[in-house]
Amino acid sequence: MKWRGRKQSSRIEDRRGQRSGRRVSIGRRGGMGGGLGILAIVVVAWFLGFDLTPMLTGQGGLNAPSGQMQTSAPTPEQQARAEFAAVTLADTEVVWASVFQTQLNRRYDPPTLVLFNGVTQSPCGGASGATGPFYCPADRKAYLDLAFFDALSRQLGARGDFAAAYVIAHEVAHHVQNELGILGQVNAMRARASEAQSNALSVLIELQADCLSGVWAHFAETRLGTLETGDLEEALNAARQIGDDTLQRNAGRVPRPHTFTHGSADQREGWFARGYQNGEVAACDTFSTAQ
Repeated sequence: MKWRGRKQSSRIEDRRGQRSGRRVSIGRRGGMGGGLGILAIVVVAWFLGFDLTPMLTGQGGLNAPSGQMQTSAPTPEQQARAEFAAVTLADTEVVWASVFQTQLNRRYDPPTLVLFNGVTQSPCGGASGATGPFYCPADRKAYLDLAFFDALSRQLGARGDFAAAYVIAHEVAHHVQNELGILGQVNAMRARASEAQSNALSVLIELQADCLSGVWAHFAETRLGTLETGDLEEALNAARQIGDDTLQRNAGRVPRPHTFTHGSADQREGWFARGYQNGEVAACDTFSTAQ
């Protein structure tokens, strides 16, 4: 992905190095064994959308003093990642402003991307390394701990800068859903649904975000010309690596589709590819397809 020296978004809220008032407690509960270490559990939680910090809290846990957590200054590598995130966010702003105008006859109001180290807070709850990247509709911000890119590459085999760009584009896609009123409607439905129904709705939302990420990739290539050889394959591989079935197998479990909240590897890869090939928001109606 061609990103160095390019325009960066001004909608970056950099909380790296700031103090957090959130209490963090990380330990190990009985019954969490099976040879799966805390790091692996947290990596899986990142992609399944779970915050496992409370589950990892137990006797012998390590407690950070409330209100006195200080993260270290960013390294040059971390700063480069922050610049990469800002460039990627700027690209989403250009693409979605155009798509909203030409396809939806609407104005696009971009989100803010919050960069943090370790822990931070949002109206949607506390964010930590265990929560992974997420979008909070209450404040219209996406949250990203840049250390997540290490887990993406090293623990899950989703390597390459465009795999990382896909992660950012996916969270921005949730903002697009929020702008269109889809996210609010589905969240209201999930609040009244059974657990199985709620999971199914979550999958449809996540697959639509994957498709919308593909729409962004389509225009990043055709309009911005930023894709390089191998970039598309990096994004498709990332989509497969974070499929619920892949993650459950990697965690030593038999995949259980009724527990899926983001979709299978085939589904995630397929919907991203669909958005990329069509370049149309209308092609991302996962709900009609499900019906």
